Amino acid sequence: MFGVYRHTIDAKGRLAVPARIREELGETFYVTISSEKCLTAYSEESWKRMMDQIRALPRIAQIKARPIFAHAAKCEIDSQGRVLLPQPLRDFASLDKNVAVVGNGECAQLWNEETWDEVDSVETTPENIAQVLEELGF
Repeated sequence: MFGVYRHTIDAKGRLAVPARIREELGETFYVTISSEKCLTAYSEESWKRMMDQIRALPRIAQIKARPIFAHAAKCEIDSQGRVLLPQPLRDFASLDKNVAVVGNGECAQLWNEETWDEVDSVETTPENIAQVLEELGF
């Protein structure tokens, strides 16, 4: 998944999922909290892969992943391409109206638009890009 798409959450907590992201996520996907102040959306296939990886870990390590599963929601796209995001998840990421849907490789992230703009401005500098590419071995 790639790209940044800007959408709004309606009064009922529904977010229109961008068509390109919807193609990647599928009609049913999982949304959970993130290590950043955003939500992460996984396709059913990616979610299953992550669950399998966590199940293969020792029990004590599995416990560390508990918040990811405890706060996850299975989401289904409605006929108008929207998904209902549960209030606790919206609260976690401060999603109230304007949302940036950000493709992040195998998942998508849902950011409060202002928060995303701040993060993006720090991450999108020539110096940071050069450092990331170097760390990744490119």
